[in-house]
Amino acid sequence: MKIHIKNGRLIDPKHGIDGQHDLYIAAGKVVGIGEAPAGFVANQSIDASGLIVCPGLVDLSARLREPGYEYKATLESEMRAAAAGGVTSLVCPPDTEPVLDEPGLVEMLKHRAKQLNLAHVYPLGALTRQLAGAQLTEMSELTEAGCVGFSQADVAITDTLVLWRALQYAATFDFTVWLRPEDPYLAKSGVAHDGEIAARLGLRGIPAAAETLALEIIIRLVRETGARVHVCRLSTAESVSLLRQAKQQGLPISADVAAHYLHLTEFDIGFFDANCHLKPPLRTQRDQQALCAGLADGTIDALCSDHAPVDDDAKLLPFAEAEVGATGLELLLPLAVKWAQDRQLALSTAIASITSRPAAIIGLDAGHLGLGAVADVCVFDPAQYRRIEAKSLISQGKNTPFIGMELPGVVRYTLLQGQLVHQA
Repeated sequence: MKIHIKNGRLIDPKHGIDGQHDLYIAAGKVVGIGEAPAGFVANQSIDASGLIVCPGLVDLSARLREPGYEYKATLESEMRAAAAGGVTSLVCPPDTEPVLDEPGLVEMLKHRAKQLNLAHVYPLGALTRQLAGAQLTEMSELTEAGCVGFSQADVAITDTLVLWRALQYAATFDFTVWLRPEDPYLAKSGVAHDGEIAARLGLRGIPAAAETLALEIIIRLVRETGARVHVCRLSTAESVSLLRQAKQQGLPISADVAAHYLHLTEFDIGFFDANCHLKPPLRTQRDQQALCAGLADGTIDALCSDHAPVDDDAKLLPFAEAEVGATGLELLLPLAVKWAQDRQLALSTAIASITSRPAAIIGLDAGHLGLGAVADVCVFDPAQYRRIEAKSLISQGKNTPFIGMELPGVVRYTLLQGQLVHQA
């Protein structure tokens, strides 16, 4: 299949491209930029006049709910949602049922995803067996099965010695460990940021220190072991400051932030909106501003959706009892575009945070459109706004705090390895 994408504004942050360039694709690869290669005759042309042509998005956190939680979502429904959102590569955490702590489970997941052929799926293996925080998994075998790193998902390791040994082992084989910093005792039973809003609503709070204390321990262990660590879903201003210092010291540490933390604060809980029951909790306006600034200046490496589809019944419960999580695969691009608009940043900065920068964290040759690159492409209209409605979401999970809002950036086409997998 030979495809000619013409008249579009091509943005490829990795190669510093931002301008009017045609894109030529053949055999699933980029074969020409600006000028067609000799003898190129397109089977299909896509007119991208007024549209942005960019690499397919790379999402660092998307729960696909298989195996084990098919009543919340299925692999097919969520991968279709990914295609609709322009996401062509995604990382899935290991907190499935059963937990991704055996090579056979990882191979099965990757096989199912490959059959659907809607996005590239990169699983994270469990760092400890059953995520219990006691016995390390066979990381080498899981890596051979296709894992790109190792994680505890949202389950903290309370035994610091186990975490120390895990990082020592990972450093030996150059594996990346993905950790969400949270002290389980300070966060125990908490459902909202520990502040005035939680106090007024009578909700048990999670202090910012629950994150910063855990992050300080992680940074110290990285310094001691030399392990490469990716810190997931930062939510506080103090964490951004700690991360900035760690990077200035040359430590092998990276981080991401979920898109909703750039646009929402504890005030958005309103009258107990369970769609705003997230982990970590929505924080203060000061935290929000620090996260936005940290992502803009590169302290925070990447933006992710933290996609977590939840069935309706689990969100209809009272706030404190409702299941945490928000659907986000289809909203990652619009929220990134809105962040750039609100902060008066170049659109290429937003695109880098969801393409080349997250790809670098995983070590993927993805998130760019250089000659010879795999033709994973997103074509979207940055000027068109979409009103977010539950019924219009392809994801089986309709749980998002952005219902009713109008967001910019509508995906028109998504190509995976040169094949059209979504067309609006």
